[in-house]
Amino acid sequence: MLKTPIAFLIFRRPDLTSKVFEAIRQVQPRQLFIVADGARNETEDILCQQARAVTEVINWDCEVFRNYSEENLGCRKRVSSGLDWVFSQVEEAIILEDDCLPHLSFFDYCQNLLEYYREDQRIMGISGNNFQNGKHKNEYSYYFSKYNHCWGWATWRRAWKYWDCSPVKWIEFHKMGLLRTICEDPYEHKYWEMIFDEIFLKGKPDTWDYIWTFTCWSQGGLTILPNVNLVSNIGFGKDATHTHKESHFANMKTNEIISIKHPPFMIRNLEADNYTYRKHYASKFQLIKKLIKSKLKK
Repeated sequence: MLKTPIAFLIFRRPDLTSKVFEAIRQVQPRQLFIVADGARNETEDILCQQARAVTEVINWDCEVFRNYSEENLGCRKRVSSGLDWVFSQVEEAIILEDDCLPHLSFFDYCQNLLEYYREDQRIMGISGNNFQNGKHKNEYSYYFSKYNHCWGWATWRRAWKYWDCSPVKWIEFHKMGLLRTICEDPYEHKYWEMIFDEIFLKGKPDTWDYIWTFTCWSQGGLTILPNVNLVSNIGFGKDATHTHKESHFANMKTNEIISIKHPPFMIRNLEADNYTYRKHYASKFQLIKKLIKSKLKK
C-alpha cells in the first residue's frame, strides 16, 4: 500500500481515466484526491459523469477526497485550484492526469525521492518523464534539470506555494534580465520570453504548466528527471485539450527503476538540458524563427 497521497486529475475521457486508475488501484494509495473539471456542453457532461464513475470503485482501504467542479474552469484554473486544494490538506503528493499512464515503479520512485529531498529547497519537483531517447546521462537513477516535465510528477506544498499566475513576478523577472541566467542560448531565451509574455500578459494558452515552469525558474529550483521513462502520455489525439497532433512523445515506452541510486552531486545536467532544448523545443522554432531573429536584432 502506497503511503504517499495521489492527486488524480480527470475531465471527460473515461476510457483513459480507466487505464490510469487501474495503475493507481494496483499500488493502493492510502489517500486519493480526485479533481474533476465540469462539462462545457451536454455531450461532455455524459463523458464527465462516466469518467467520475470510474473512480467510484474503490476496493482497497483508502481515504478518498473529491473536488468536482460543476462548471468548466478550463485547464489552468482547474489544475491550479485543484492542486491548491490538495496541498491545503497534505504536505506532498504524486500527481497524475487522466492521460498519463505510469509504470508501477513510478510510484515508489516518487515516494522515495519525496522523502529524500523533503527538506531540500533546491528541488521543486520530481518528474517521471525522460525525453533523452534512451541515452543515459549518468550512472545513477536520475539527474537534475531545469525542465519540469509534468506528465506524471510529484511535489511538495513548500514548492507549490510559489505558483502564481499573476503577471507581476514575470514582469519584474524580465525587467531584471534574469531569464538570461537560465537560458544562455539567445534563441531559447527569446522563445521562453515569448511564451511567458503570452501566458502572463495575454492569458494564452489556457494551460498551467508554463506557469509552473516559470515558478520553478523564479526560485532557482531544479527538477529531478529519471534516467528511464516512467510515464507514457496516452492522450494524444483529436479529443485532447492541447496534444492534438501526432508526436514521437506520444505513447512512449516505459521502463522500470528497480532501486534508487542517488547521484553524489546536485548539479544541473547541461548536456541533457541542451538535448531537450534541441529535440523538444527547438523544432518549434521553425515556425517562429524569423520572428525571433527580428526581435533579436532590436
